[in-house]
Amino acid sequence: MVFSSLLFLFRFLPVVFTLYYLAPKYLKNALLLIASLFFYAWGEPKYVLIMFVSILLDYSCGLIIDTHRGRRGWMRAGLLLSILGNVGMLFFFKYTDFFIGVANGLFGTNVPLMKLMLPLGISFYTFQTMSYTIGVYRGEFRAERNIVDFGAFVTLFPQLIAGPIVQYGDVRLEMKNRTVTPADLSEGIQTFLFGLSKKVLIANTLGALWEEVQSLGFENVSTGLAWLGILAYTFQIYFDFSGYSQMAIGLGRCLGFRFPQNFNLPYISRSITEFWRRWHITLGSWFRSYVYIPMGGNRVSRPRWYFNLFVVWFLTGFWHGADWNFILWGLFYFVLLVLEKAFLKKWLDRHPVPATVYTLFFVVMGWVLFAITDLGQIGLFLSRLFTPCGGTGALYYLRNYAPVFLAAGVCSTPLIVKLWDRLRPHKWLSSVLLMALAVLSVACLVDGTYNPFLYFRF
Repeated sequence: MVFSSLLFLFRFLPVVFTLYYLAPKYLKNALLLIASLFFYAWGEPKYVLIMFVSILLDYSCGLIIDTHRGRRGWMRAGLLLSILGNVGMLFFFKYTDFFIGVANGLFGTNVPLMKLMLPLGISFYTFQTMSYTIGVYRGEFRAERNIVDFGAFVTLFPQLIAGPIVQYGDVRLEMKNRTVTPADLSEGIQTFLFGLSKKVLIANTLGALWEEVQSLGFENVSTGLAWLGILAYTFQIYFDFSGYSQMAIGLGRCLGFRFPQNFNLPYISRSITEFWRRWHITLGSWFRSYVYIPMGGNRVSRPRWYFNLFVVWFLTGFWHGADWNFILWGLFYFVLLVLEKAFLKKWLDRHPVPATVYTLFFVVMGWVLFAITDLGQIGLFLSRLFTPCGGTGALYYLRNYAPVFLAAGVCSTPLIVKLWDRLRPHKWLSSVLLMALAVLSVACLVDGTYNPFLYFRF
């Protein structure tokens, strides 16, 4: 099960980091592997076996490909085994019930659903391990001979559960040789605390508002409260996921790894194209490297180009969840991106203010499709947004949540970065601020009961 809070992480980290810094260099990866498996087992004990299978599968496939370099049949067999094994595990646990439901609907059958629990992080670590075998196949690097080092890469606990998606090429050299300087440790702690505060102080708080809107029933909320609710979710999902990513990047930095950036202020984008260059950057990079470009990218005829985009965005939506709303969400962005590539982007580039409004509007509409899995409820919620109607009002909630909305808005812009850059040289002031964020975040964790991680379910 997903952790009910992050408190376990605070009990876990001091022990792990103490042992890690004391351990000799040749034992550090072994310690990371053991700690990562323990961390995973604490939340999902019965699925640790899948982690071992994933490690052994891709380690073996990498060796098959590398050992038989130049023998196309063996290399392709190794690659195919890796892809089928990883996609097969992902498909079985994540999509079996979806396709059983589709088959039941089409053929009038009554096959019972399997109701499998989705292993934590499987959508992330299967993509990471496939990046390894594909990289070996392409000759980008040699296969890893040390299974402990490879296992540490697969299970690396800071980003194991919800990314960022770290491709093997990103950390290949650091898996063998890394150091942690005082500057790395300082930067890592700062990054971790910023991510923690974003997740706990902003995402959790605004997420509670969205939960309350849902619990009231969409038919009972006013137009104002419907808009307030979906804006709360818009901020929640950003600060939840980007906060987790920052925590992972910060912890990785404390261990000597430099994980790739996963978010870059996406809500200041002036087009949907720009938004997807700033949102979940590592997922976009994965699909671009391993799906879009191998299919021909944009160096094909226009109809084929649109088909390539369709495949990528269908898969992007389906990757996020086994429900029709996620497919609809992916195709929604496919249509917008095609329109921008066809003609709209040129106009947007010349009109920055309308472009920002346009982008934010359609991003929020996208989150409606993403947040509500029932298609009928999506229609009902959209009607509440665009048809003035009464119901539970927004004023009470606006008064209570206004400071958090203000903080979320500021933290979604470059202003927060500029403010921190001004404060950073003043060591005592920046230290006090970081300590205050840490204390406040931990206090909220201890006191609060609402502590979801939205991307755990993907």
